[in-house]
Amino acid sequence: MSAPTKVNLRKAYFGEAEHVIASHDGLSASLFRYESGIEAVRLKNERGHLVILPYMGQMIWDAVFDGVDLTMQNMFSMPRPADVIVGTYGCFAFHSGLLTNGCPGPMDSHPLHGEMPCAPMDSAAIEFGSDEEGAFMALTGTREYVMGFGAHYIARPRVVLRPNSTVFDIQMNVENLSGAAMDLMYMCHVNFAFCEGGRIVQPAGFTPEDTIVRTEVPAHVPRNPDYDAFLETLAANPAAMETMSEPHRYDPEQVFYIRNAKTDADGNTAYMMRRVEGDAFHIAYNTGDFPKTVRWVMANQDQKVCAFALPSTCEPEGFNAEKAKGNVISLKSGESRGFSVRLGYMTRAESDTAEQAIRSL
Repeated sequence: MSAPTKVNLRKAYFGEAEHVIASHDGLSASLFRYESGIEAVRLKNERGHLVILPYMGQMIWDAVFDGVDLTMQNMFSMPRPADVIVGTYGCFAFHSGLLTNGCPGPMDSHPLHGEMPCAPMDSAAIEFGSDEEGAFMALTGTREYVMGFGAHYIARPRVVLRPNSTVFDIQMNVENLSGAAMDLMYMCHVNFAFCEGGRIVQPAGFTPEDTIVRTEVPAHVPRNPDYDAFLETLAANPAAMETMSEPHRYDPEQVFYIRNAKTDADGNTAYMMRRVEGDAFHIAYNTGDFPKTVRWVMANQDQKVCAFALPSTCEPEGFNAEKAKGNVISLKSGESRGFSVRLGYMTRAESDTAEQAIRSL
């Protein structure tokens, strides 16, 4: 294996007309700019594509494979310029963190999901070549965060697509450049589409011990007696949400914490949501990197999402609450931490095999 070819990108390369900038072994990367002014890279193979925003936190805006749209229903026809994620909440996936994370609590001052989701990237590049798994094409980049009298780190996100594959990798590496230790909180926030009738397959029980319903509801979530009653029902019997058969029950949102998940001998685990068509959305990762798993489900007239497994180092209750729970990593000066998630779409046959693998953990 030789070193991958790297094509460094510049904003001047992006125009209204989409054009291919690199091709390799059934893979291509094309550049375009939305009418909102946001630059985009389309990574494409024979089965589908990903649209990634190279200079906006490298969030994945769109994901489609075998004609199936993996992305949450939302109000945004295109990405919008924003400093915080709610200003452009229509993406398939974003990097949540890194110094802070989750919904800020009463004693927190950080933005929702931290500073990384919409972060202005310093650089972006296309990489392609071959590795131990074969041919690949990737979008990567860097973002140096530095604050006087504060934190100093470099983030290196990466998205990897392979020929004829409907699964792909989302990666993040964080290096502490400061002379002092830094706080680190990271979640790979993947907003899969809500599929009515879909069935969640998880390596943990749908029991009150393994599937914990969030009852401390953030202030931004409107509450009513029916909602509170459903919280009590789910807390006593989480199996009621194994199948997404009552969309109205998820307005307002529901959040769950998955505990005691089973893994293989190396700490790897996986989750999936099987659609009524028999195919599925799937996500897999290592619990050594991601000791927490969060589920977020919402279905209203404007947004429908089933983030059935959000790999995370923490839960999403804000910096101070997570610090008190011991869920904030301390990254030493000069230390790096890497994260990798494999996710995407599976056909009916692939889903049968994957479900059996999860149930055998």
